[in-house]
This record gives sequence, C-alpha cells and structure tokens, in this order.
Amino acid sequence: MSYVDRVLQPGERVLARATLHWVIYLNGLFALLAAAVVAVAASRAQGFEDAVRFIALLLAAVGAVLLVRAWYHRWGMEIAVTNRRVIYKTGIVRRRTVEMNVEQIESVEVKQSILGRILGYGSIGLHGTGAGTEIIPRVADPLTLRNAVTARE
Repeated sequence: MSYVDRVLQPGERVLARATLHWVIYLNGLFALLAAAVVAVAASRAQGFEDAVRFIALLLAAVGAVLLVRAWYHRWGMEIAVTNRRVIYKTGIVRRRTVEMNVEQIESVEVKQSILGRILGYGSIGLHGTGAGTEIIPRVADPLTLRNAVTARE
C-alpha cells in the first residue's frame, strides 16, 4: 500500500497522481553511451588499450550508479492531489513528506524549458500561506498536476 493511500483521511479522495519524468534517467544513459564509445575506441588505441578499457569500465560503472540512483528516486517519490491537500513524499529508508492544504495554496508555478515542453515535464512550485514554497522538480505532465491543485470542487 502506498504512503498516500495510508494517510488518506475519511472522505478524502485522490484527484490526481504524478510521477517523475523518465528524463531523470538521461545522465546515466549518456554515461553508458560514453562508455560504449570509449570501449570502441579502446580497440583502436594501440599501446593504450588497457587504460582506455579501464576508462570505459569506469564510465559504465558511473552510468550504472546514476541509473540505479534515478530509479530509486523515482520509485521512492509519491505526488498526489486530493480534494483536501497536496501530498509529496520522497525517500524509502529516510522519508521526507510535505502536505499542504489545498485551501492554503496561494499559487502554483509551472516552469518548463523548451525540452520540457517538448517532452512533457517541468517543475512545480507550490506557494502556500505560512507554509513557504515547495519545489517539485522534473514532474511528468506538470500542467495536469497544476490543474488538479487549482481546480476547486
């Protein structure tokens, strides 16, 4: 059972859920691609094959670590908008949660780069009364999440 489902109050229902966009895997994929390019170059590097293979192996290890880290981050994050509040949870072992009452949210800011607009991701900024600002980066389909927060029943 997810964190959001466990903390729902009586009469509270989920209006929208969001996840991190797949773009968070790009750093790891680029490192693996660089490892492949260096590995191909190792076959042509005469006299330096071992050193170039070591660099390729190092790049592959960095890419694998980045991919696992991104997967862990995506797996441990929950974002939900209910009819009463916005719930944002990160972490599995060490948890951090932010819950803002929908009535206390003054504004919702959506930031999207050109690539974010093309691929459908962006950052959401929730500005609340007395609660400060909470930025949620690289959210998939941020406009749907914004609409769920700003829509009043």
